[in-house]
Amino acid sequence: MRVAVIDGQGAGIGSSIIRKIRQLCGNNLEIWALGTNDVATSQMMKAGANRGATGEGAICDCVGQVNVILGSLSILICHSMMGEITPGMVVAVGTSDAVKILLPLVSEPVAVVGAIGAPLPHLVEWLVSGYLVAVLEDGGCSLPVRG
Repeated sequence: MRVAVIDGQGAGIGSSIIRKIRQLCGNNLEIWALGTNDVATSQMMKAGANRGATGEGAICDCVGQVNVILGSLSILICHSMMGEITPGMVVAVGTSDAVKILLPLVSEPVAVVGAIGAPLPHLVEWLVSGYLVAVLEDGGCSLPVRG
């Protein structure tokens, strides 16, 4: 099973996700750190990713080679993360066959109705221990229904 974590800017979200995956799953999972910039990729590599790649070309190519994509909702919004998410990245992520598990965090003027305003550590815990673990147990075939 191959998991991609996409983040930009300082990679605080991506690094948190990777650390939590390593805490719960150990080294039994291949994690790709896909950063929109060098700093983001570097920080996610330090958090425990197996491989790292940076920029639009790398992200567009790699999302077609993974089973699961993790990140914030911003990775599906053109020009989010202060312009770091390109339209090409959005199309590549959106059309990838990978299961997408996204945190309801955006800095853009977007409201996600029904999202819980929980702190980042709680959201990351739910993303990894709730959703990702269920997808891994299911073989990555489907996304579990959570209420």
